Amino acid sequence: MRKLILVLLPFLTSLAPVARAQAQVEVVSAPTAPTRVVPAAELSAKDAIILGVVEGVTEFLPISSTGHLIIATRLLHLESDTPLLGRDGQPLWHKKPSAKNPSGEPLTLKLAADTFTVVIQAGAIAAVALLCWSQLMAMLNGLLGRDPAGRKLLLHVLIAFVPAAGIGFLAHSWIDQHLFSIKAVIIAQVAGAFLMFYAESWRRRQASRPETKPVTELTAAKAATIGALQCVAMWPGTSRSMMTIVGGYFVGLDPRRSAEFSFLLGFVTLSAASIYKGYKSGGAMIQVFGWSHVALGAVVAAITAALCVRFLVHWLTKHGLAIFAWYRLALAAVLVVVFYL
Repeated sequence: MRKLILVLLPFLTSLAPVARAQAQVEVVSAPTAPTRVVPAAELSAKDAIILGVVEGVTEFLPISSTGHLIIATRLLHLESDTPLLGRDGQPLWHKKPSAKNPSGEPLTLKLAADTFTVVIQAGAIAAVALLCWSQLMAMLNGLLGRDPAGRKLLLHVLIAFVPAAGIGFLAHSWIDQHLFSIKAVIIAQVAGAFLMFYAESWRRRQASRPETKPVTELTAAKAATIGALQCVAMWPGTSRSMMTIVGGYFVGLDPRRSAEFSFLLGFVTLSAASIYKGYKSGGAMIQVFGWSHVALGAVVAAITAALCVRFLVHWLTKHGLAIFAWYRLALAAVLVVVFYL
């Protein structure tokens, strides 16, 4: 039972602010409306499944889930900034006009879709909770003073989490407005590919030196280094997983340990992002798409993420990062052809 609660906790906590925000939207925009929310735009089950698969497959592989979701929403025509209208023909508002913000913030398909792609990360988070159960329980016991090693691991995860949390909180609006584009994804995919080639070459050179001792555990300084590199992944298309795995390489971790720490850091980072985005725009997302397809996307993301996490650990241990770098270059080339030629 305790295991089930921990697995479901990220999903439930990400939906709690969504429910509160949705209640506020209903009160502000339609005080006399029935309690049943009628979606303002259609997100088909097929679209929800596609986005769930894209999220689950790409979240922990070093190829960028955000970049792939930007591409997917573009191909599914979910990027419209046209204000949505209610059944009465009146605009629907995410934030109604006020003295402080006279123009308000209209409800759009893009706003809802962007929130959807973040909130369904809860499914991928649940998959990591299941697969990293022993480490998470050690961290929980460490928080309760029962496991010194778990407390140390928890401290290192939090140290690595803080830089991205701070910068993300301050810069998320600017990033959403200026970097969520196909062009930004192409640039990040190419740059990330060359970084991965370099990191893999550097790791192999270090491993071949007899005087180099493998790192068996992190220090606070090394965790901070990984956390600083995670900040780079706020550029869409870079990949949080890629930056934290590469960071693990640079502080001396082997591929398996780099991936495991990346998963634990991702559990905290993605949980925070899902809860924050759900609080800020979850009501708008539900008003546009309804509840059922959000849940469907999260479930699909959980299943596919669980499969891909196991694949990644096995692949990295035997083959390293190179294949993912080649994939990134191929994807960038395809995007240039499709969108710019």
